[in-house]
Amino acid sequence: MTDVVARAFRRAGVDLQSLVHEDMRAHFNAYPHCCGLRTTDSNIDHRRVPNLMTFFTRKGHSLPASKDPALYQPGDVVAWRLSNGLPHTGIVSDQRSFDGSRYLIVHNIGAGAKVEDILFAFAIIGHYRYF
Repeated sequence: MTDVVARAFRRAGVDLQSLVHEDMRAHFNAYPHCCGLRTTDSNIDHRRVPNLMTFFTRKGHSLPASKDPALYQPGDVVAWRLSNGLPHTGIVSDQRSFDGSRYLIVHNIGAGAKVEDILFAFAIIGHYRYF
């Protein structure tokens, strides 16, 4: 779910919901048309992982996916492909894993927002830094 990312950005003073919607409205064909998408929807545009990935890439905030934990910094957005094939996203927190080797991730996989050591639990398909 992308709500955790949108809320974190909102707390930092960035209205990701509006930014994604406006960019999609201006450049609709640059975005994936999943789920039979025929037009934009300001209520949900920012809630689809492929839309966020496209937005960050279009705006020049995409970084290479890596297995090096040192390359992921607090505030970075990470996108994964889950084992069931669905995309998922989260934001890197400022808390470290038990062994101190990587930052924990804030994400919501359906049971509410959690802070967990999942950076490398799934295949990383996107890494973005906005700030």
